[in-house]
Amino acid sequence: MIKRTIEVSTEGMSLSLKHGQMEVKREGIGVSQVPVEDIGILIVDTPQAYYTHGVVIKLMECGGVMVLCDKEHHPAAIVTPLEGHHIQAERLRAQVEASLPTQKRLWQQIVAAKIRNQAAILEDFEVMGRMNRLADEVKTGDPENHEAQAARIYWPEWLGTGETFRRDRRGDPPNNLLNYGYMSLRAATARAIAATGLHPSLGLKHSNKYNAFCLADDLMEPFRPLVDRLVRQLWREGKREITRETKSAILPVLTHTSSLDGQEGPLLVALERFAFSLYKCLSGKEKNLSIPQIL
Repeated sequence: MIKRTIEVSTEGMSLSLKHGQMEVKREGIGVSQVPVEDIGILIVDTPQAYYTHGVVIKLMECGGVMVLCDKEHHPAAIVTPLEGHHIQAERLRAQVEASLPTQKRLWQQIVAAKIRNQAAILEDFEVMGRMNRLADEVKTGDPENHEAQAARIYWPEWLGTGETFRRDRRGDPPNNLLNYGYMSLRAATARAIAATGLHPSLGLKHSNKYNAFCLADDLMEPFRPLVDRLVRQLWREGKREITRETKSAILPVLTHTSSLDGQEGPLLVALERFAFSLYKCLSGKEKNLSIPQIL
């Protein structure tokens, strides 16, 4: 089943459960009903929204995730199911017991894939070549921090047409648009991890003790250029702020058609396959990650 991404950002909206469906009302008047099992991600991006306990629990039971945003449209919380898979204990054990060399080898593959995808959306062939050479040189665990080296090349060239850019989460636009896109991607990745039976806080590289989604931050890295490419197009169209229009343009990135081993499907499905590939590597069943081709 292809899951939907629902975003609630209008003031005065309320969400409740009715006959297994999420009923959406605005100022007490019914707007729509959505089967909860069809929802993959529910994003609440307004402080004037109301939702019942029942609709949240039903969403968790159906394997969805809920993202709660602050006034700057940053994720303040991501709610994921506690039990995401029928053999979760076995998969958590494989995740916890994975050796450090295995984790470093997998991080090497993730970084190399991220750099290649960044190179793929650049418009200067010489710079693309430099990026791809960096990707080829990434060593296990990325001890020379090729990820950061690539970022120093990538971001000044990202916008193209002679424009320079500095990536800063709190910086000027289009940083705000990137933040919103990455927030949506992070939620989608967290959902895929939970559905696979792994734990989102046990990362391969990210390990901040205050971060409950270290693994999501690891696995989303190769997919960031999807957001980058979309935001660049919005910027060239003169879009500068987070509005209903820009949100409507950014959220479809989660239904972007991707390929994995010849299988076509939306990004939400590709992320689940990617997360399952990670489990197989952590459990010793595979050596290499199956990272979806996205560009």
